[in-house]
Amino acid sequence: MEEPEMQLKGKKVTDKFTESIYVLANEPSVALYRLQEHVRRSLPELAQHKADMQRWEEQSQGAIYTVEYACSAVKNLVDSSVYFRSVEGLLKQAISIRDHMNASAQGHSPEEPPPPSSA
Repeated sequence: MEEPEMQLKGKKVTDKFTESIYVLANEPSVALYRLQEHVRRSLPELAQHKADMQRWEEQSQGAIYTVEYACSAVKNLVDSSVYFRSVEGLLKQAISIRDHMNASAQGHSPEEPPPPSSA
């Protein structure tokens, strides 16, 4: 009868010992230590990724500003086409007046220049 009783006592002791080891292995301070190890290993890489992302964001913002500025410049050029047409008309009129004056200076009488337009 001592054999089964000893086995039962031995099983209880080993179960308690296993439970104690399990509790020690999973104690909160051990968990915090493991967490600290993980943070210490991964933090430099994460910090580098953050710095890279910030640098890429700055570059992207610069590129976006450049594109928006270029779009604004193109829009302003399109809007100013009226003024370019007006200048073109005035230049044609000035060339015609110059040709008339040159012809008058040489003694010829070319056709009259067109009247000035107020474009």
